[in-house]
Amino acid sequence: MLNPIDFKGIIAAAERQAEAIGRPISIAVVCVVLFTGSVLQGQQVQFQGSVPTGVASATPLSLTMRDAIDRGLRTNLGLLLSGQANEGARGARLQSLSALLPQATAEVSENAEQIDLKTRGINFHLPGGFSTPTVVGPFDYIDARAYASFSVFDYSLRKSYRAAQENERAAQLSFKDAHDLVVQAVANAYLLVIAGSSRVQALRAQVETDQAIYDRTTDQKRAGTTAAIDVLRAQVQLEQEQQQLIAQQNQVAKDKLALGRVIGLPAGQQFTIADTEPYSPLAAMTPDQALRSAYEQRADLQSAEASVRAAENSVKAAHAERYPSLGVAADYGDVGTTFNSSNGTFTFQAFAKVNVFDGGRISGDVIQAQAVVKQRQDELADLRGQIDYQVRAALLDIQSAADQVAVARSNLDLANQTLTQARDRFTSGVTDTIEVVQAQGSVAVANDNLISALYAHNLSKVELARALGSTEERIQKFMEVK
Repeated sequence: MLNPIDFKGIIAAAERQAEAIGRPISIAVVCVVLFTGSVLQGQQVQFQGSVPTGVASATPLSLTMRDAIDRGLRTNLGLLLSGQANEGARGARLQSLSALLPQATAEVSENAEQIDLKTRGINFHLPGGFSTPTVVGPFDYIDARAYASFSVFDYSLRKSYRAAQENERAAQLSFKDAHDLVVQAVANAYLLVIAGSSRVQALRAQVETDQAIYDRTTDQKRAGTTAAIDVLRAQVQLEQEQQQLIAQQNQVAKDKLALGRVIGLPAGQQFTIADTEPYSPLAAMTPDQALRSAYEQRADLQSAEASVRAAENSVKAAHAERYPSLGVAADYGDVGTTFNSSNGTFTFQAFAKVNVFDGGRISGDVIQAQAVVKQRQDELADLRGQIDYQVRAALLDIQSAADQVAVARSNLDLANQTLTQARDRFTSGVTDTIEVVQAQGSVAVANDNLISALYAHNLSKVELARALGSTEERIQKFMEVK
């Protein structure tokens, strides 16, 4: 379940950052910040870590999204911990099963004893005032014996075993769900690096443009055809873009470190992103179709349903503690001073047990088990509502992001045309650098909007893949990952 998000705080922080770099913040950027914040807060911290494997190579890796996902599925901490929990549930099932199966043990012992007969109520008095010895021994003997027991019928144990089976099933499905969460975490981290790298490329292009304008303005000032203020204005614009480029390069480096943590790269391993920012329209899908698919395939929903069944069986097991139980026990062995002089002995017992008075223990067990059932049922109902929200929200985000991409591309084309005309007018001496700087700012904002829209669109696809279940297969389909 996603944690509450301080939208106003995020927007305020984004506005302060935009003010610091001297550029107006775009609506698309705000949307991506909010969307990314919700994604990162919704993911568990353990899925952002890993167990690094291998040794760092001096040669940088060329990492595709498919490579990153494969590495994450091998080393991500969340999936490894889920696997251990799955093993723990399997062990608990085997323990529960053992109570229903025959138990057999064997024992060989050598015994030395000395008995005080009086302490056992044995005191013989002979005629004439004589009495038998009160202490017998010491004497020794050897006992080799096998023991066996079997619960013929115990309804409580049977229901406890059924509950353990459902808990194991829930753990297996949780492991499958953890697989989906790892794919989601890796894809999100990879897309963040792609978006950041695209932003670096755009800023480099802007710096090169600003440098060219600054050089031209400087030459014109030397020739006396432009004012000093135009040179200063061009220099300010150049240094602002350089500052943004430095900050963005640092952010991409940190994002790559975060991606390396998610997929378990060895410390210090350098890598490059092999994939470019993908974009392809998503085939139309109605909310009803998406929800049917999600309810059928979401592993966490199936796990929650198994947990409800396990809790219901635990209630039945608690009620069944009042029922009679049947069992048998037996042992057979040889006893003697030596094995050559031993004699066979055995015991056999068939018994029926029933709780006559337990002081309220069984009632307490029933109440606790019923409370767990109610808790699991409420969690299942909440998860269904959460899936409904996730599916519908992802579909809305995809449509919105696709519309933003179309508008952003058109806006970028117009901004580039405006910049071209402004440069021509400046070169012809019709205008000063103000018009050029404004046109450059429009291009920068348009670039930001397009990068943000593409990132939001791809991130929405990842969210929809997660919302529908079978995340890995759907990401490959939605984003054409090979």
